[in-house]
Amino acid sequence: MKCFKECGVELPLPPQSTTTPENRAEKGLAVQKEIIGRELVDKLYSSSPKDQVHIQHFLSANCFGDHLTRTGLDLRTRELLTFGMLVSLGGCEPQVKGHIAANLHIGNDRATLIDVLTQLLPFIGYPRTLNGLRAVDEATGS
Repeated sequence: MKCFKECGVELPLPPQSTTTPENRAEKGLAVQKEIIGRELVDKLYSSSPKDQVHIQHFLSANCFGDHLTRTGLDLRTRELLTFGMLVSLGGCEPQVKGHIAANLHIGNDRATLIDVLTQLLPFIGYPRTLNGLRAVDEATGS
């Protein structure tokens, strides 16, 4: 808080939410399609087993509607952060690959993803960094 005050950041920060309980699913689905691509999102919904489609709805409303629609950070930055967090967690390779594709779709390039992994290396170690690099290589055909 002291640092914020010294930098002239007015506290408390204004609310960042742009959704309501009534429109979070609709707005989340729209931003999900913007980030991932309309065709892929439609495929995720249509190919999901009937007893699991509710998870797709949760994902659209919560992950995308509640979080990725917020102000404060642009989508490219949010998607880079998501990529970094998933790589750091480990064991999330399918989601890492999906978020690599999303990063590429919204304008982050291979070099930027490698930069993120380079910065994470001392914190997450070589195994997770190398897994992330392999996923980047596979997604970018390098």
